[in-house]
Amino acid sequence: MPATPTNTDPVTVEQILTEGQLLFETSDLYFGHGTDNAWDEAVFLVFYALDLPPDADRSVLNQQLTDIQCKAIHQLFEQRIRDRIPAAYLTGRAWFCGLPFAVDKRVIIPRSPIAELIMSGFHPWCSTEPQRLLDLCTGSGCIGIACAYAFENAEVVLSDICADALQVAQQNIQQHDLAARVSAVQSDLFENLADQKFDLIVSNPPYVDADDYASMPDEYFHEPELALASGNDGLDFTRRLLREAHDYLTEHGVLIVEVGNSGEALDRLFPSVPFLWLEFSEGDGGVFLLTRDQLLEHRESFE
Repeated sequence: MPATPTNTDPVTVEQILTEGQLLFETSDLYFGHGTDNAWDEAVFLVFYALDLPPDADRSVLNQQLTDIQCKAIHQLFEQRIRDRIPAAYLTGRAWFCGLPFAVDKRVIIPRSPIAELIMSGFHPWCSTEPQRLLDLCTGSGCIGIACAYAFENAEVVLSDICADALQVAQQNIQQHDLAARVSAVQSDLFENLADQKFDLIVSNPPYVDADDYASMPDEYFHEPELALASGNDGLDFTRRLLREAHDYLTEHGVLIVEVGNSGEALDRLFPSVPFLWLEFSEGDGGVFLLTRDQLLEHRESFE
């Protein structure tokens, strides 16, 4: 790691960003927890250390740094490289749908393609604005809270089996001042949601299969295994969800679930089920949609 610069050798924001980019590119890091390249990772850490907004004007690139600022930034760079800790955990902050969220190792870092659906108001899949919405396996609460912004009159329930994760979700509910419309419930699937009905259920559950989990980059092992791994084929949770979801959807309700690379296994497992695999502008995939009627029609397949 480079020596901390002195006051007689001033360093600018642009220079330290370039330094970080080079360090990250030559350190065999994995990018996939909010950024996908070394430059953006350096920007994330440097802007955090300098308390700059993510949309700061380019003029900040010429700003000269103090010795103390350089030292703080170099410490972040060193932690990122030495310990393979994702940048969001180093800063305690992540962004989803343009919104800031508190995160730590109790929850996975927000990165779902479902963000694109939220930004479009789930058009055209929701014919009317949902009045009640469930974010199942909520983690930090980012999906449900972003939905609360998208649907300003909706009641949103955030649900997770993990009490520790729900503490983070509750922190984010308070941070966004949404306690009047957004609540958090500890529940194993629908166990503590009896008799509740939702117009829209959105879920980013654990879906990583055993082989993929064993071969994941080091950065992923800082995240809770409970939120990632789901049996040999990655579908242990999703099978349960498909069996039960119809009971918790309103008449015209919709279920949207992210299963990532386990999508192919899901199609093989239920070949008669008409999963609608949604497309995204960024090329992401692995997110399916089923209506309540479809879940009912094929419920014998899920038994």
